[in-house]
Amino acid sequence: MSGHSKWSTIKRKKAAVDAKRSKIWTKLIKEIQVAARMGGGDPGGNPRLRLALDRGRAANMTKDTIDRAIKKGTGEGGAEAFEDVIYEGYGPGGVAIIVECTTNNRNRTVGEVRHLFDKFGGNMGTTGSVGWMFHKRGVINVLKDQADEERIMELALDAGAEDVRDDDEVWTIDTDPTAFMQVKDALESAAVAVENAEIDNVPETRVSLDDDRAETVLKLVNLLEELDDVQNVYANYDIPDEILERVSA
Repeated sequence: MSGHSKWSTIKRKKAAVDAKRSKIWTKLIKEIQVAARMGGGDPGGNPRLRLALDRGRAANMTKDTIDRAIKKGTGEGGAEAFEDVIYEGYGPGGVAIIVECTTNNRNRTVGEVRHLFDKFGGNMGTTGSVGWMFHKRGVINVLKDQADEERIMELALDAGAEDVRDDDEVWTIDTDPTAFMQVKDALESAAVAVENAEIDNVPETRVSLDDDRAETVLKLVNLLEELDDVQNVYANYDIPDEILERVSA
């Protein structure tokens, strides 16, 4: 779930990942297979696969599970024909939502996504209907005990990052997607542990929500993320921390 820029949202997301390990493994296996099929099984020359493998290891996937997924993706072991699809639309309060999926059955996936949009009073749009409001960015979070501001600025900016922000307990590093892996590598080579790293869809503008709308939007986003075929959900909501804490309790 990406919508609110605060580290508190990322922490809740990571806790949810820990609570749903088996479902996360299923989604990551799909992502590894698609990444390997599209860019080859060598993570050294396939940034998407490298990132998927990093996420898999962070979720404690076994080496055998990862190796099988790569082999299936490269054509060994009878891989299923998974493909990437993206759905866009508006949720309650006019919140723009992008849903990234990996599926072997488009009809099933679009039906499940559309059902949730309709259930919560939203509506799905055509391709590009809300995508123009977002731009791809590399986002890396480093806990502050890993490096002071001067050190993190030096490492990140020298490696090609565009900005470093103070975001509560973490430094948030912003990069162009093309520089994302080299910045991540530079930090790890300097023994600076990365707490969270992803290619994000960052909204150009955000929609402010009150308590009732915030609760409804978060329910919609959470249910979308629980669908087996959904990999990522992005939304341009802006929810104050005190409301976010209250409706997420």
